[in-house]
Amino acid sequence: MENSFKNFEKTIKKKHRFNFTPKYKEEFKTSVNETLFIGIAEKTMEKLDWDIVYKDNSNIEAKRKETGWINERWTEYITASYKNGTVLVKSESLGNEIWDAGKNSKRVKLFIYAYQETLKTFDQHTLNELENDIEKKNNWDHYIIPETLPKPIPTKKPNITIPIVGGLCLSLILGFILAFISIKGLYILVLFDFLVATAIAFVMKYLIKISNYTDFSKLKYLLGLMIILIYILNQYFQYELILQGNNLERIGFLNFLQIRFTQGFTVNKINVGWIGWIISWVIQLGLTGIFLYLKIVAVLTNYIIERVPIEVIDFAFYHVVKEKSEEEIRSELAKKGWSDIKNQDEVLEAIGGMQNALELNRIK
Repeated sequence: MENSFKNFEKTIKKKHRFNFTPKYKEEFKTSVNETLFIGIAEKTMEKLDWDIVYKDNSNIEAKRKETGWINERWTEYITASYKNGTVLVKSESLGNEIWDAGKNSKRVKLFIYAYQETLKTFDQHTLNELENDIEKKNNWDHYIIPETLPKPIPTKKPNITIPIVGGLCLSLILGFILAFISIKGLYILVLFDFLVATAIAFVMKYLIKISNYTDFSKLKYLLGLMIILIYILNQYFQYELILQGNNLERIGFLNFLQIRFTQGFTVNKINVGWIGWIISWVIQLGLTGIFLYLKIVAVLTNYIIERVPIEVIDFAFYHVVKEKSEEEIRSELAKKGWSDIKNQDEVLEAIGGMQNALELNRIK
């Protein structure tokens, strides 16, 4: 961040906000049109060392990063929206805090000041140049169509059998590990749900690459089945481990569950009855599902993008910007050596993957 902005930041009178997600917003007027506003706001956020995660014709969004004791973390999500010469700037806390200590108001007021200072560096001539440059960039007028494109990377025919077999094997392993940890009294809710989701995403990353299977509409059913299976196997393996560890006679798995319901679920030495088991299982399934969804979407998106050379994605997206139809885009790809329908499908999927990656960056 530039020193002038650092000095101004120190003078800002903070306004504290209390909420489950503290926010602060403020409006100001600007004399430029929306195209110029986005361009100048982008330069402003870059000067403030904020990471821009999204922009369109009238909105721009960024995340502010802060260095902690161990690593960097996102602290605020800042948005600026333009409408008829009025700009609404909002900063929202990221994390679990309910008191922002005035940080959101600092971000908003700092952006407004930095934007106005950045605007002062332009005269009418340079504003016209900036607007023309932005329009050319948005229309990809600077793009030079290459004479040749990299050849398609050989990929296997998509095969869902590999993810299914691998997923079932992983479910058995994770179910046993969770059972062993639970028997030892080491299971921690949320933490191990996160770890289970991480393990599934890590293994599925390689299964997806090996199988070249990217149909998320079918994969999500497999992942849901895996989560349910893991926690059922967790209970079953606990049953087996308890029997073997205590040299007990087999009473049947269903009878084991019935006994658990009868004894109830204990939290901090308080027995909350059978409903406690139901609630804990719902929480386990729900949290693991949420964690896994976010991770697997990122894994799938990265693979879909990585298997197509970036030059080819840019070439196809250029024709999308120029409002070419799908048939016309396929025809242009074929002229450059991408005549196989499967390869063309992968290019179109990669364009969709780029959009998904953009949305993932916007997650708060």
